[in-house]
Amino acid sequence: MFGMNSQATAQDNGAIDNFAQELPVGGDDLLAAGVLDTPIDQPVHPQDQPQNVALDYNPVQADQPAIDQPAPAGNDDLINIKKDALQQLTPLVGHLDQTPEEKFRTTMMLIQATDDKSLLRSAYESALQVPDEKARAQALLDVVNEINYFTHPSN
Repeated sequence: MFGMNSQATAQDNGAIDNFAQELPVGGDDLLAAGVLDTPIDQPVHPQDQPQNVALDYNPVQADQPAIDQPAPAGNDDLINIKKDALQQLTPLVGHLDQTPEEKFRTTMMLIQATDDKSLLRSAYESALQVPDEKARAQALLDVVNEINYFTHPSN
C-alpha cells in the first residue's frame, strides 16, 4: 500500500519537474512571456503607468438575463415617497405594538418629519405614560422643545 503512494509521488514529482522546466524563471523570461511590463531591476515610476485605465468587465454571464435596475431616485422622488409614507403611517401608528417610550419616539418622529403640531397632544400623552422617570423627564423636555419650536416667532 505504501509502495504505491511513494511510486505515485515519484511520478508526480517528475511531472512537476518537467513542467517547471518549461516555465520562465528570470525577469527577462517573464518580460518575453508578457507577464511583466517592465524589467524587475528597473524602478517603476507613477508617471510611467497608464492613467484612467478602463476595465472591460461585464459581470452578466451569457446564460444569465440582464436585470433591469430602476433609475436612481432623485431627491424630489424621495421627498414625495417620504410624504406619501408619512400620510399612510400617521393613521396607523395606533395599531403598532409599542411601549409608551417607543410610541412617544414614533410620534415625535412624525411631528418632526411633517411639522404637524396637531400630534403634540398625542406625544405629550405618550410621554406621560413612560414608566422610567428619567426617560419620562427627557420625553417631556422633548415635547416642550417641540412646542417652543412651533411657538417661537419666526424672523
